[in-house]
Amino acid sequence: MTRSDLVEELAARFGQLTHRDAEFAVKAILDAMNDALVRGHRIEIRGFGSFSINRRPPRMGRNPRSGESVAIPEKRVPHFKPGKALREAVDQRTSEMQANEPKV
Repeated sequence: MTRSDLVEELAARFGQLTHRDAEFAVKAILDAMNDALVRGHRIEIRGFGSFSINRRPPRMGRNPRSGESVAIPEKRVPHFKPGKALREAVDQRTSEMQANEPKV
């Protein structure tokens, strides 16, 4: 699902929202999540999952073309951990879909 798919879904579910309003709503939510992660905060959405920042320590890597060693600096990267309800829903849905597939 892309951002525009999310806007379309929101506009379709809530008839009182125009497409433009749905677009602003999605943008506002994503901007708020982005700002919270940039400030180092954790985001928890019950039943869905949590977003946090993980620290990747500096390390020595290798340039695959030349083979020389390259110092890779420390990074902070976003991390998503799905909630129990989301994990169970995905597992159940994929199990049902696999059971309904024709055997070859």
